[in-house]
Amino acid sequence: MLDEQDFKKRADEALGTLRRLLMSAADDYGFDVDFNSGALGIEFEEPPAKFVISPNTPVRQIWVSAHARSYKLDWDVVENSFVHTESGKTLKDLIEDAIGKQVKEDVNL
Repeated sequence: MLDEQDFKKRADEALGTLRRLLMSAADDYGFDVDFNSGALGIEFEEPPAKFVISPNTPVRQIWVSAHARSYKLDWDVVENSFVHTESGKTLKDLIEDAIGKQVKEDVNL
């Protein structure tokens, strides 16, 4: 398990990278991105929805809330990324799938 300082560094890097990818794709897929109090939000007008991606330092996970579900991602040293253990998807893959389901098309960040 990562120590707190290492987790915060990796989570900040992961959310920063994801934020940049989302900002460049927002107009193409019709959503807004905000970053507030350490959490990343993706908001859709039609149909209305909001996804939230936030670090949970005490358990060293990144939590994603999308489509009325909660996903908990752990750091994976092999992938060098946060990964959803149940599906094996990286944070980027999980968000691409969630946005794709929302906009009903394949999404590539």
